[in-house]
Amino acid sequence: MDPKPESTDEAPVDEPDRTEEPERSDEPDRTEEPDRTARLSLFEPREGEAPPEPPARRRRTRRVLLWTLSVLLVLVLGTGGALFWAAEHYASSVARIPDAFPTAPESAQPKPVPASGLNLLLVGLDARSDVPTTGSRAKAPVWQEGAARSDTMMLLHLSEDRRSASLVSLARDTWVDVPGHGRAKLNAAYSWGGPALMTETVQNLTGIRIDHLAVVDWNGFRALTDAVGGVDITVPRTIEAVGEARAWEAGTHHMDGAQALLYVRERYGLPGGDLDRTKRQQNFLRALMLRIMDSGTLTSPSRLGGLLQSVGEVVSVDDRLSNADLFQLAWSLRSLRPDDVRFMNAPFGGFDTEDGQSVVLLDERPAAQLWEAMRNDRMPQYFQEHRAGDTLGADVD
Repeated sequence: MDPKPESTDEAPVDEPDRTEEPERSDEPDRTEEPDRTARLSLFEPREGEAPPEPPARRRRTRRVLLWTLSVLLVLVLGTGGALFWAAEHYASSVARIPDAFPTAPESAQPKPVPASGLNLLLVGLDARSDVPTTGSRAKAPVWQEGAARSDTMMLLHLSEDRRSASLVSLARDTWVDVPGHGRAKLNAAYSWGGPALMTETVQNLTGIRIDHLAVVDWNGFRALTDAVGGVDITVPRTIEAVGEARAWEAGTHHMDGAQALLYVRERYGLPGGDLDRTKRQQNFLRALMLRIMDSGTLTSPSRLGGLLQSVGEVVSVDDRLSNADLFQLAWSLRSLRPDDVRFMNAPFGGFDTEDGQSVVLLDERPAAQLWEAMRNDRMPQYFQEHRAGDTLGADVD
């Protein structure tokens, strides 16, 4: 009989069950979830989106986008370039006045008020100092000492938002202090010291800092009036001829440049003399403005350029106004309407005689209120509070 196998205390070693758990690895299991970082195309769909377009269609879409962006870029640059060219071309015809501002130290001049609009001094001359030669067109006037006295002085205030404009005429015989010359008529300042002395005199009188200056001879407006096709001016009552002054029949007259020039230069036969003449000048400017606005000139860059070219034949401005500044200034007025523009004379304080001269005095207290309103861009409020002021009405003799 065979002997039984000897017993042992060691447990039998079981073979591992290789079906229970798969062999692990340090490498990530790439079959669990797709790698979303590989989706770099803008045209690759996200989960739940439609399948991608075919490659040919994607390429065609990209080309369309690129062409569209290119055309838009060309249009933007082309328009900007055209406007820049217009500004340079047309505004270059406007002559510039050097040394048009006072040389007095800043401490001796009115302080500018920030964000308070723009103040321009408009000076009209009674004689052109650069008489054109035969066959040539007259250019904007250039000052020569003693050659001409200013016939008209107007302060033009443009509100900061360009929604209103106010034009105040200063009588040429206004009795004022002219720096370095003592008391004299206002129009003498231009004769003695040109634009700079005129600007300083007006600044001292009003306490308003002048931002820009424009000088024109009324003769020049003859060509400008013809350039816009004439203006319509209503004469409220028949005016008989007096001396060199012509007669005017009551009614609306369509005036060409020559007729408009006669209208603005006359003062004989008018009850208020020079004061009424300033109203005629304002009435003419109002009619000219209406003509320009009705033609859509201010809302068309091309027409605006043509206007600047015509203005350049008769007006000169200070050299602080660049071509781009001049074009931009004109363009900024495109939303202005005739009802937004007010005309008036400076408050009149009476006539007097000084050194044998007939002079005009300002009514100082109302004048101070006017200058304060203009200085602080409050002209609409001023006109509401002073309805009885010497404003330009519908009827002008």
